[in-house]
Amino acid sequence: MYDNQSHSHHHMAPETLPDFKTGILPERAPLAVPFVPVQGENPPQYSPEEALTRGTLFPGLDLPFQNTVNKTNPIAGTLLGEIKALELATLDLHLYLDTHPHDRNAMVAFQHYASRLREAKQEYEAKHGPLTLEAAAVQGDRYAWLQDPWPWEYQERMV
Repeated sequence: MYDNQSHSHHHMAPETLPDFKTGILPERAPLAVPFVPVQGENPPQYSPEEALTRGTLFPGLDLPFQNTVNKTNPIAGTLLGEIKALELATLDLHLYLDTHPHDRNAMVAFQHYASRLREAKQEYEAKHGPLTLEAAAVQGDRYAWLQDPWPWEYQERMV
């Protein structure tokens, strides 16, 4: 039997649509069902460079959107690419350690990548200037963020 009440909200008159500002949904509203794979202890890991290309450090969480796999990374092999890769690796390990605090291998990897990240940022900033506002604030006794040359004024490739 056809039930007029079972129409989705897409077929409702505009005045009867739910108010997104209050968060109230109509009765029997369709909801998304999120899914995150469960990670066991000490899962396999990509290298930080591969993780940046793939979008995750963990192959078990590598679920390409519409089966489209990233295979190239335009900043791979550069100092900026290394920084971005190490940032992703430390962030993914940080999130993993939230749910697996006793995984010693993950902790060692996190500490190793965090140390390499600090070194790479220092090297980059020595050559090209600050990466963040926080780094600009620690350059001597004056505000250095807006100092010349501007990034687009460098003659060499900054990455």
